Formats: sequence, structure tokens, C-alpha cells
Amino acid sequence: QVQLVESGGGLVQAGGSLRLACAASGNIFKINLMAWHRQAPGKQRDLVASIIGDTEANYVDSVKGRFTISRDNAKNTVYLQMNTPKPEDTGVYYCNSEGLDRMLRGFDSWGQGTQVTVSS
Repeated sequence: QVQLVESGGGLVQAGGSLRLACAASGNIFKINLMAWHRQAPGKQRDLVASIIGDTEANYVDSVKGRFTISRDNAKNTVYLQMNTPKPEDTGVYYCNSEGLDRMLRGFDSWGQGTQVTVSS
């Protein structure tokens, strides 16, 4: 079993900055992908950014140039640096991780979510 715990959410002014973190723990052999998803009020959960390995990062168009995803493999932690956030970035941010456990079984785990509110 793999647990993900997010931190760093809160209230931020538009144009400011905020950094989210998500630490994975438990029965982990290898983490392949780590990602951040966002669910705005009344909307479905959508992918914001993902990273495979150390450098293969992908972003939804609306956050390109403003958000940066990175990971620390030694700590099994993924970060989302949110620069110049906009009110439309408001939502619950969920961390997601896919990989192999020590029995070489695949896992796909989710965190509990952290609220980000961007004020105008």
C-alpha cells in the first residue's frame, strides 16, 4: 500500500506564488509517474502537470510558463511551484503516483487533496 500526503495549499493572491508538496510512502519499489490534478468547484478533476523520471514534464496549456513540476526521488516527493496564479487556478489539488511495489505489482495511488484558493 502506498500513501500520498499533500501539503502547502492555502490562500494566495493572484500574481503571488505557492508551492505544493506531495510525499509518497509505504510499499514502494519504484515510482514511474507523479502528477498533480485539480478539481474546481462543480467541475471534473483534470490533470495539471505530470513528471516521469526527473525531467519528462508535461503541463496543461493553461499553466504552461507559470507552474513547474519537479520531484526529489530520494524523498519520493513531487512539488508543484505555482507562480503568478490566477483565480481560475482555484480548486482542490490532488497528487497521483504510479509505479511498482516491492512485489513488483503496479500501484496507482491518490492523495487526499489540498485546497488552493487564489484571490483576485
